[in-house]
Amino acid sequence: MTMTPARPLVNHWPGLDVVPTGPRAAISARVAKRLFRAAIDRLDVTVLAGEETFGRGGPVAVVHRPEELYARIGQHQLIGFGEAYLTGAWDAQDLGGFLTVLAAEISDLVPQSLQRLRAAIVARPPRGHRNSEANTRDNIAHHYDLSNELFQQFLDPTLSYSSALFPGDVVDRGEHLQAAAPYGVPVADDLHDAQARKIERLLDEAGVGAGTRLLEIGSGWGELAVRAARRGATVRTITLSTEQQALARERVAVAGLSDLVSVDLCDYRAVEGSYDAVVSVEMIEAVGWEYWRTYFETIDRVLAPGGRVAIQAITMPHERMLATRRTYTWINKYIFPGGFLPSVRALDEVTSAHTGLSLTGRLSMGTHYAETLRLWDEAFLAASQRVLGLGFDETFLRMWHFYLEYSRAGFAAGYLDVNQLTFARLGEGA
Repeated sequence: MTMTPARPLVNHWPGLDVVPTGPRAAISARVAKRLFRAAIDRLDVTVLAGEETFGRGGPVAVVHRPEELYARIGQHQLIGFGEAYLTGAWDAQDLGGFLTVLAAEISDLVPQSLQRLRAAIVARPPRGHRNSEANTRDNIAHHYDLSNELFQQFLDPTLSYSSALFPGDVVDRGEHLQAAAPYGVPVADDLHDAQARKIERLLDEAGVGAGTRLLEIGSGWGELAVRAARRGATVRTITLSTEQQALARERVAVAGLSDLVSVDLCDYRAVEGSYDAVVSVEMIEAVGWEYWRTYFETIDRVLAPGGRVAIQAITMPHERMLATRRTYTWINKYIFPGGFLPSVRALDEVTSAHTGLSLTGRLSMGTHYAETLRLWDEAFLAASQRVLGLGFDETFLRMWHFYLEYSRAGFAAGYLDVNQLTFARLGEGA
């Protein structure tokens, strides 16, 4: 596989070395300390901060520089909490366990009376993060063009950068199916088959087979396109990442499927043609809530009569989604500029109101993402010296570890979910 150099990151953390100071910062730090202490004292965690110990007992966080932590939280709220981890102001041996407890109570960490002030306090996303056609390419490049070799350090050989689906029971919840927790505790060797299971189920939901004209929105590194072509489908897969395009094309060629698969650098809004099936795996999170209607209208426009759509999407509860959609987060700043998670209800509503598509099937599998992220983080930490050798620095190692464990905590706590969603036009034969 082609190896690409990492984008230089050493000493490339503007503003991270600046701890807020001054009278206003001192006041906000004192408020942050009181709120942080009050929140932690209600939780099953332990925080050691200098001579103080608080919390009800559980996963341990050690605050090495308490004043810095409170100053950063006071000035930048949850972004500051994450940045204090990046600088080493606090640490936790079981980072995922500690964050999982916080994630389970995320809606109540700040008193409800103060949450009414949210709009006046929290930062709004920068205008440049809005996923317009002019901005989207740069937003995607920020994450996916870091280095193909970086992702090869912690993903399985399929290079699938989305939730796997491990063996386990599927429970009928009435309005949707739920994949119960995986059998046993998955290990690294289980990831390949679990990623294949995820992809094959999505292709089944979309009705992909011999002769299917398939559009994939968001190529990843080409695994789904290859598997669809092996079924006899003709595949057009689109991406805005030049790094992903290059490696996906190479993998398609190695598989001997270049006559069936085209990997194009293309914004989803510019797609033309007619397709029997449309699939997309964890790409809608990068669309931005302002463009969900455009996204689904595009799919509706290119979907042939009788066609089906299958999307894998990370989701959050609807009320939380509404409360946070204009919030600038740590994930936005450091990992996914312009990213935002939908709710299942929001996707159902936008398709019902603005397209001929209807939600016809749903498989919820959030516990499987928690296990996927755990395995990714274990592999990433084991590869830390190789990551440094690619040109990334120690701060990047802490950032990526925090990102993977922060994400895992959301799924482990049930605050986040991931769903395979099937859409079709009612009344049309599939």
